[in-house]
Amino acid sequence: MLYKPEFCYQVSSNHKPEYILELQESRQKMAKSISIIMLVTLLTFAPLCFSRKTDTGYLYPQFYDRSCPKAAEIVKSIVSSAVAKETRMAASLLRLHFHDCFVKGCDASILLDGSSGIISEKGSNPNRKSVRGFDVIDQIKSALESACPQTVSCADIMALAARDSTVLTGGPSWEVPLGRRDSRGASLSGSNNNIPAPNNTFQTILTKFKLQGLDIVDLVALSGSHTIGKSRCVSFRQRLYNQSGNGQPDYALDQYYSAQLKTRCPRSGGDQNLFSLDFVSPTKFDNSYFRNLLASKGLLNSDQVLVTKNEASLELVRKYAENNEEFYEQFAKSMVKMGNIFPLTGKRGEIRKSCRKINT
Repeated sequence: MLYKPEFCYQVSSNHKPEYILELQESRQKMAKSISIIMLVTLLTFAPLCFSRKTDTGYLYPQFYDRSCPKAAEIVKSIVSSAVAKETRMAASLLRLHFHDCFVKGCDASILLDGSSGIISEKGSNPNRKSVRGFDVIDQIKSALESACPQTVSCADIMALAARDSTVLTGGPSWEVPLGRRDSRGASLSGSNNNIPAPNNTFQTILTKFKLQGLDIVDLVALSGSHTIGKSRCVSFRQRLYNQSGNGQPDYALDQYYSAQLKTRCPRSGGDQNLFSLDFVSPTKFDNSYFRNLLASKGLLNSDQVLVTKNEASLELVRKYAENNEEFYEQFAKSMVKMGNIFPLTGKRGEIRKSCRKINT
């Protein structure tokens, strides 16, 4: 199933993306019998679908159809090879896009290394010793620079890679609106403050989503990405031993599951030991994550609070646990919505030659 973004906007004659101009030429050739006046009227006021209007321009799936027609194919090929080599990479690339969009918008700021004038987001609390996939993005960028020099942005690469990673693990597909540009800076403080943490309360997590223009439906659906990937012992240890600061575990966690986790996540040490976020089908993108939550077997506190702290989110969890297709459809919609958080378009930002550093 391919989800197509349902965004339609009127396009005036003085603001037409390239593919609209192509559409004009095609229609002119096919409709010679139509009067010039009727043709101009049709093209001027016909709605543009599958586009996303930003403050400074449009994002639309056909953005590279002329300038780099094989862009999506190149991205998919390299992501496919990376995931075939290491299945976990799919979750890593998906998470990379998420951690980028929640800081300054989807502008590839997370990819920048530290340099004079730039403090990298890679050193923030949510990202340090955690985010990965940078080498895969580098490979994609290198291939695209060979095919279409300084044309495809690093921000768009991450958006496409996130979609491909989802599909490769059995999840839904969607048309990715494109046309983002890359930032010339990063925000360490934004990374530390804006990205939801595993031990955040439900209200804090929801507030962080709302600040990005996302709602509770997006929160629950996007949390479903935890159907693949792994988490470190240090990210959930407090649930096993000291959830509320009183030396007691989190009793919302199934005690048999808790005992299993304790064997590899002791009170001290083993911080980097990895655990599947979805122990039922850890490499398959499906709705078992939601069924785990209903069985009190969510790994992270930020997962389990979806069923213990809010009735609306609980109902959404139940719905997605019962119907995989509804989860897939909403996940695709929410990914498109997240991918449109404050993108740089038009002449803002740049198209980096290397995703790790700004152009000089």
